[in-house]
Amino acid sequence: MDDETKRGDIFGVPYNFERPSLGRLIAARWQPGASMIVEKPFGIGYTLNLANWRSWIALLVVGGLLFQEQQGNDEPEDDSPVEVIVD
Repeated sequence: MDDETKRGDIFGVPYNFERPSLGRLIAARWQPGASMIVEKPFGIGYTLNLANWRSWIALLVVGGLLFQEQQGNDEPEDDSPVEVIVD
């Protein structure tokens, strides 16, 4: 891969295939002055900026929804046939 093709945009979505380092991975996820969503340090797309308080709200909402879904799966399903009458 050329140096030119390791970073760039495809249809407005950023990509970065440079070899990741620990410092770059941490710095990409903790940017105090940046918005909630930042470019991924490796791969295609975006990731959450954990220095932004909105990211923590989003993570709490997603965690709550996953917890609620798990609690709803404990109910036994009624697999008995259903009779439908159409006039």
